[in-house]
Amino acid sequence: MVRITPSAFSPLTDPPNCSDCSRGERLGFQFSYAYQPIVDVSTRQIFAHEALVRGPGGEPAPTVLSQVNEENRYRFDQACRVKAIKTAAALGMQGMLSINFMPNAIYRPEVCIRATLEATRSHNFAPERIIFETVEGERVSDARWLAEVLREYKRIGFLTAIDDFGAGFAGLNLLADFQPDIVKLDMELVRRIAQSPPRQAIVRGVQRICAELGIRVIAEGVETAEEYACLIDLGITLMQGYLFAKPMFEACAQAEALPWPARTARTASTLR
Repeated sequence: MVRITPSAFSPLTDPPNCSDCSRGERLGFQFSYAYQPIVDVSTRQIFAHEALVRGPGGEPAPTVLSQVNEENRYRFDQACRVKAIKTAAALGMQGMLSINFMPNAIYRPEVCIRATLEATRSHNFAPERIIFETVEGERVSDARWLAEVLREYKRIGFLTAIDDFGAGFAGLNLLADFQPDIVKLDMELVRRIAQSPPRQAIVRGVQRICAELGIRVIAEGVETAEEYACLIDLGITLMQGYLFAKPMFEACAQAEALPWPARTARTASTLR
């Protein structure tokens, strides 16, 4: 896949077609969103919803993402932001909205955020309720560029998150360059954590580093009561996963309707 990097564009010019880049119809295909809650298990409230792209009839994300290429990547990224905000506002979403973005589709952060800010104004959705997180699986060629983008978004007033922390580019080197508001643990660290002392040690270490830096930690992919209980023991209170709710197509979860699990007893061997 061809990557778009900031060095390919002049810092003195706007992206091509910037004035209407957020119009989804220019893409030639339609898409919508499902929303999955991120919960705070300490308060049993919904902290945020993550917007997850879907086909117009709820089709899986690959049916949409397979149509994204070098030519339309920028327009798609911009249209996604506007659509996510518009749909969340129409649903009366409470709490935060987490939007994935493509670092490789950004020409200039201060320019590429214009359509997003206009959408927040048009739909009465405050910027401070929006979390921008790096899109899952996106690999950037320049981590400093990603840090620059996140830094600009944070300056404007958005919250920022590094997704898939502990996998690929999203590691300690990136954290040294930029301290986001949130890191989301890679789900491979969460999977079977109750039976894995090494995973527990890694997550415990990340949690301690983030606490010292004032960064909140979200555990993704929580699917079992054992994972849930282990994560609580490790100090993680923000969680996302099928244990609580699957992504809901064009709908939001309600805290009182979620199946909040009881903490389960675990063997002493998992607490080492």
